[in-house]
Amino acid sequence: MTAAYRTISGESDAVAEIEVKRSVFRATLARAGSEEAARAVIERVRAAGPDARHHCTAMVIGPEGRLQRTNDDGEPPGTAGSPMLEVLCGEGLSDVVAVVTRWFGGTLLGTGGLVRAYSEAVRAAVAAARLVRREPVQFFELSVPHAQAGRVEHELRSRGLEMQVDYAEQAVLRFAVGVAEVDGVDALVAQVTGGAGTAERVETGWIDRPL
Repeated sequence: MTAAYRTISGESDAVAEIEVKRSVFRATLARAGSEEAARAVIERVRAAGPDARHHCTAMVIGPEGRLQRTNDDGEPPGTAGSPMLEVLCGEGLSDVVAVVTRWFGGTLLGTGGLVRAYSEAVRAAVAAARLVRREPVQFFELSVPHAQAGRVEHELRSRGLEMQVDYAEQAVLRFAVGVAEVDGVDALVAQVTGGAGTAERVETGWIDRPL
């Protein structure tokens, strides 16, 4: 699987605002796992600021950040979207979209001034965001008798594992480990179950870890 990467929490948008010569630049940074999701964010932000002159955008999508898009939205070419994208890439972020909404203040900023303003707005939004590390994981399921479930769950949680427990004929503990730690799962399960349990690999996926 692809290596871990940095992104932002999907709990809420990160928003920051700067003012340059009476022009207001409001940056909105949101989590987006696909181009479709990113464009939905762009339309949402655009609809929230219909009186603004520009809604410039940059997105980086995918675990390796291979999908990248920018839009200067009427600003001189290369003065908005590309500098915004450079900030996102420089921070090592993916699965994110940045929208900078500009309300024109009446003073032209020039090419260099626009590049600085759009870059600084996105940097401010990144600083306001809660960053996370998105890691590839292997999910396991471990079935144990109900009478042992509480103890085994406690033992696994004490080792830093988060899990869900479903109760059927037996208790089924579902947990995830980093792909680099998979080889140690059999020994761990044998230890906490006294050699009576075997964890079954069920699927791979991704989870967010705090930075």
